[in-house]
Amino acid sequence: MVAALIAAVVLWVWYPSPYDLLSGGRHLFLILIGVDVVCGPLLTLILFNPAKSRRERWVDVTLVVLIQLTALAYGVHTVYQARPLYLVHERDRFRAVSMADYGDADVRAALAQLPVGLQPQVFKGPFVVGIREPKDSQERQTVMFESVAGGRDYAQRPEFYVPYDASYQAKALARARPLAQFVKRYPKLADRADLLLAKHAVQLGDATFLPVLHKQEWVAVLDAQAHILGFLPGDGFDVR
Repeated sequence: MVAALIAAVVLWVWYPSPYDLLSGGRHLFLILIGVDVVCGPLLTLILFNPAKSRRERWVDVTLVVLIQLTALAYGVHTVYQARPLYLVHERDRFRAVSMADYGDADVRAALAQLPVGLQPQVFKGPFVVGIREPKDSQERQTVMFESVAGGRDYAQRPEFYVPYDASYQAKALARARPLAQFVKRYPKLADRADLLLAKHAVQLGDATFLPVLHKQEWVAVLDAQAHILGFLPGDGFDVR
């Protein structure tokens, strides 16, 4: 029951498809459950001694349960911290961003200043956001120099986040490419693409895509208004 509840939260809320693969949520969950499943029997085997009194055996069982719960809590916390918070549109791509992607920067104040509907929440999945233009040349140069030096780019700066709404989506469409080109490059995904488009009653000629970056390479499929219809696995930058 506990494992099922954790699985529901991890795979349906924190890492909804395709983030379970794109951001490694499924892998982390399997490690978490595997460690917890092995931990209990292994500790019991180590501590078990038929010569022990009943009280001592109860103490051992209590210790095993406490260790398992502690390991489980730590694992869940790790999975929670690694979850993607945002899917950020950044020029010609989307980038999934987790708390770890902000590096050592303290972004709590910047996140708190976002509209309430865009602030990370425990029981919410990733929010789709766009990026505003720099206010001036100084702000642009600061980001450029820091990103070139290995620091944070726009996608890792919550102070640049804006709603991914109708007033913004034209920016995404401006750099999107025909989905037909992606299907031509990855013909084995043609059926999956057809199913996705049929679900939303969108024709192939009206669909476009943008690459999505995180721990795996996927693409976001867009309709004519730049609404995200779904995702397909593949390297969007490899499409010619």
